[in-house]
Amino acid sequence: MLLRDVTLRDGLQLTGKLLPVDRKVEVVRTLLAAGVPALEIGSMARPDLVPPMANTMELVAALTPAELERCWLWVATPRHVEKAAAAGVRNFQYCFSVSDAHNRANIGRDTEASVAAMPEAIRLAHAAGGSIQLCLATAFTCPFTGAVDPARVLAIANDPRTDGAADIVLADTLGQAYPAQVGALVHAVRTGSPRRRIVFHGHDTWGLGVANSLAALAAGAEMVDGALGGLGGCPFAPGASGNTASEDLLFATRPGWFTPGTLATLVGLSESLLTELGEPGRSRTAEGARSKADAFEWVIPGS
Repeated sequence: MLLRDVTLRDGLQLTGKLLPVDRKVEVVRTLLAAGVPALEIGSMARPDLVPPMANTMELVAALTPAELERCWLWVATPRHVEKAAAAGVRNFQYCFSVSDAHNRANIGRDTEASVAAMPEAIRLAHAAGGSIQLCLATAFTCPFTGAVDPARVLAIANDPRTDGAADIVLADTLGQAYPAQVGALVHAVRTGSPRRRIVFHGHDTWGLGVANSLAALAAGAEMVDGALGGLGGCPFAPGASGNTASEDLLFATRPGWFTPGTLATLVGLSESLLTELGEPGRSRTAEGARSKADAFEWVIPGS
C-alpha cells in the first residue's frame, strides 16, 4: 500500500486559513523524511474561491526537483497544467466530478466539458515529462443529486479521451460510501477499463474512512489518500467533512517504513498543525498514541 498524504491540499481547503510558505515547506520535508511516499501539496484553484491554496506556486518554487518528484498538484484545466509545468511540477491530478451538478459547483462546467479538455491536459503533462492522473470526484454520491451510477464512472474510465492517464483516482467526496460498495467499484474499474493504477480517496464523514480504504486495497487499489488528523474536505460539497486520517491508515496497514518512531513524528506534526489552524483532531490512532498504555510499543513515551 502506498499512502499519499493530502494535508496541504484537500486537508487545508475547508480551514479558510493560509499557511505561510515556509511552514508548508516544513510540512512537506517532515513528511517526506518520515517516509511518506507521496504528497498532494496544493492546487491551481482560484485563490479567491479557495484562499488556503493562494501560495501554491510559491511552495512549488521553494521545493527541489527531487522533492517535487514525490508531490502531486490538483489541476482542472489544460491551462492549469501548462502553468504548473512551467513552475516545475511534474505530477498532475486532473480532477473533475462524475456528477454534472457537482462539477458545475466545483469547476464551473459540466462533466463533458472537463472530459473534452483532458486530451490537451494529457499532452501538456507528457510534453513536460510528467505524469497525469484521471481523478473522479463524486464517484459514489453527489451532494446535489444523490447516488451516482457506477456505469457513469466506467464510461469515463473507458472514454478514449482519458487515455494517457497513468492512474485513476476514485473519490468518495462525501464519505457516504460503504466497504462493499467501494470494493465493487474498484473491482469494476480494475477489470472493466484500461489498466491503470487505482487510487482511492476517502473521507471519514460517516466513520468508514479506514474500512473503505481497506476494501479498496483488497479489491485492487494500490494507493490511498489521507490527511494528518483527518483534516479537510471539499468546500463545494455540502456535508463533506474530514479526510481519512493518515495516521489511522498507516496504523491499519503497517507499511514497512512505518515504525513507532515514525508515528510519533507524524502525531507531533499533526498536533502542532491542527493547533495552528484551530481545527479538531479526528485521528483515533493519534489519540491512542497519547494514551497511558505504556506497555504498547505504539504509545508515545511520556504521553
